[in-house]
Amino acid sequence: MVHGIGFEIAAGQTLGLVGESGSGKSVTALSVLRLLPVQTSVSGRILFTAGDAATVDLLALPEREMRRRRGSDVAMVFQEPMTALNPVMRVGAQIAEAVKAHHPGLSSKEVERRVLDAMREVALPEPERRARDYPHQFSGGQRQRILIAMAIVNRPRLLIADEPTTALDVTVQAQILALLKELRRAHGLSMLFISHDLAVVAEACDQPGDRVAVMQQGRIVEQAGTRDLFARPRHAYTRRLLASAPTMASDRTRPLAWLAKEC
Repeated sequence: MVHGIGFEIAAGQTLGLVGESGSGKSVTALSVLRLLPVQTSVSGRILFTAGDAATVDLLALPEREMRRRRGSDVAMVFQEPMTALNPVMRVGAQIAEAVKAHHPGLSSKEVERRVLDAMREVALPEPERRARDYPHQFSGGQRQRILIAMAIVNRPRLLIADEPTTALDVTVQAQILALLKELRRAHGLSMLFISHDLAVVAEACDQPGDRVAVMQQGRIVEQAGTRDLFARPRHAYTRRLLASAPTMASDRTRPLAWLAKEC
């Protein structure tokens, strides 16, 4: 359960949403796309403006209109690239589904062109050949790139990246972060970047205007510009969260801070 969540993401900017597991980060992201289970309820407003279009409240849209906006205006890169893809469907066909859902009138040749362009954009090698492969024939980092290709193929305005570097080694993590930043620059993407890893959030939200919001037990307890938050954390939980992560300057003779409930 999350309470009183409030934040703003300007055009071309990134908001990092950070907190320990169970703090409500993914629930917040799924609320934006209205993908929570039917027994849940979301109240308030989620205002979205795409380019020069009028601002709409995503929570007030009919489900049919919301389906049209998912994947076109707002797209999401889900957790766990190992399981997010359909294991019995070729990856090219999975990316093509995202195109056909929003552009049913396109010819098969144009759909294929967009699929291959998206695969090239995320630096997947030999897209003409690899589009016919199945997910198990790709590495974890390549599967994450496939998920990103599916998310950006329709040129959304807002990209929600939910733990996009989880279960990847540090070298591949760096490649995925560099890819997301390049896509953000090339397409003017706004991004909601979710992670429990403070170092990853600092790297993803390193441009002027980027911000970081810290979640604890379903609430945002602190929100500030990236540099300010890491240099001058104000909330006790943020300070402990930062102190719990080892750095090159950490005193190895002393234990790291722990996240006590009284914070």
